[in-house]
Amino acid sequence: MNMFNTTPRIFSLFILLIILSISCDQNMAPELIITNAKVWTATDTQAEINTIVVKDGRISELGDQSLSAKAKESTKIVDVQGAFVMPGLIEGHGHFSGLGKSLIKLNLLKTKNWEEIIQMVEEKVKESEPGEWIEGRGWHQEKWDNLAEEHVHGYPYHYELSAISPDNPVLLYHASGHSLFANEKAMELAGVTKETISEPGGEIVRDIDGHAVGVFEERAMSVIRKALQVYEMSLSEEEKNQYWHDAIEKAQVECLQKGITSFQDAGSKLHELERYQALAKAGKFDLRLWAMVRDSLKNVEPVISNLRMIDVANGWFTCNAIKTEIDGALGSYGAWLLEAYDDKEDFYGQNTTELEEVERFAEMAEENNMQLCVHAIGDRGNQEILNLFEKIGHTKEKDWRWRIEHAQHLSVPDIARFATMGVIASMQAVHCTSDSPFVVKRLGDKRAREGAYAWRSLIDAGAVVTNGTDAPVEDVDPLASIYASVTRKRVGYDEAFYPEQSMTREEALRSYTIINAYGAFEEDKKGSIEIGKYADFTILDKDLLRCSEEEILDAQVLYTIVNGQVKYNK
Repeated sequence: MNMFNTTPRIFSLFILLIILSISCDQNMAPELIITNAKVWTATDTQAEINTIVVKDGRISELGDQSLSAKAKESTKIVDVQGAFVMPGLIEGHGHFSGLGKSLIKLNLLKTKNWEEIIQMVEEKVKESEPGEWIEGRGWHQEKWDNLAEEHVHGYPYHYELSAISPDNPVLLYHASGHSLFANEKAMELAGVTKETISEPGGEIVRDIDGHAVGVFEERAMSVIRKALQVYEMSLSEEEKNQYWHDAIEKAQVECLQKGITSFQDAGSKLHELERYQALAKAGKFDLRLWAMVRDSLKNVEPVISNLRMIDVANGWFTCNAIKTEIDGALGSYGAWLLEAYDDKEDFYGQNTTELEEVERFAEMAEENNMQLCVHAIGDRGNQEILNLFEKIGHTKEKDWRWRIEHAQHLSVPDIARFATMGVIASMQAVHCTSDSPFVVKRLGDKRAREGAYAWRSLIDAGAVVTNGTDAPVEDVDPLASIYASVTRKRVGYDEAFYPEQSMTREEALRSYTIINAYGAFEEDKKGSIEIGKYADFTILDKDLLRCSEEEILDAQVLYTIVNGQVKYNK
């Protein structure tokens, strides 16, 4: 054997080992180090931490600034200069595609009166083709600074809206999404006359002569929606698909700018679940999405066994819940009450879904190991759902974590049942302050004081209370909801709505992080800053635990980091 002939091969092997060593070293290098931070971990034992090391999208080390020495050439170092670093904010109940669509259509959330809405529609008519539907969302008659001269329960008549849009059907959703306003053209296409009968669980609002004023509440909305669907069917599949994807992209950008790293979607259609799964697998998500399937019983029942999807594409998409409802919204007189409305004689609200149907959804959830999430706002609605959960066998020991979405108005005896049964109160703090102008009007002082948005009573009873915004019903901004949680004040107003029900700062932040993660069976992978969890962080210029109450609203999102990647940087 000639030793000299083996030298080149040995040298080549030596070079290869060096290359592999360098490559291995780079692969093991942290992709991100956050340093010089004021870290809030959302854990029970808050350690002194100012540096976070991230590898493979997860938190690998926590400690002091000496960890910065672990940086390699490929490591991104983010010196946040003393900023407040917290677990990524989780939107606990919103409507993801609805949020995106609201950013494309007329956004009426900030309108102060009917005149402003008329002006916005008038401008939209100028740029629309005849026959094209004009859509919007966000109006709320109880929040206007003045009412129309002619109105029914605060709802204006359609005549002025119809006059400015004679050739364009108009559909404007109430902020709650539980009623809509239609102009004459839309009602004509829908075939609405004096003889049209409202669907059970809904009401066509009429004047004393029986003419429709333009408002359709709860299930009565379906007659206008069907007319819109006829128009939508005339659009090409490419147009409809592009519109939906544009909406999703806008929703992602909006959420990331506001510090949201995960979003719990409170109702996806079957076709949306397929699209979300495809987006996740294609690497098109910049935040994590957890969805409840929300479709008709006849559509869901045949395919329910195929709908449970956990951690698609390494944690970017999950569907692990079924959504249904029992009643409507308080603002549109849809909340189902035990006693009549104070401002609508002998009216108790709407039971929008038959209990038998809700029970069938419950059976499917149990059979398929999925969470059941039921929209219930009124005290009667909440009581009926608690009774149903009890009948099905929901107990804390079983750890099903079924949820009542909103749980806004409760009878006092039912508050403790959330805790004893282990039912999650999936609430949206900003609803309290947003609705405060009309809650006492609807319920009276006693019911409003004892059971309206009763976070403190629920928490003290031992119940789990999650948090969110119900976007696009409200702005998706978590800081506004956190502010409402701790102050129970409307922005710009000094008076608090029964402040004895407020959360502490710590409770409010936990409700938007680890508690929301718990509410989706995801507390083992997100919601707190702990080694092994996803590297999802929200970084703010204000310490939300120590700043003044007003500074909560003024806090700026500096970075939104998801899976160790900077997705937004102010």
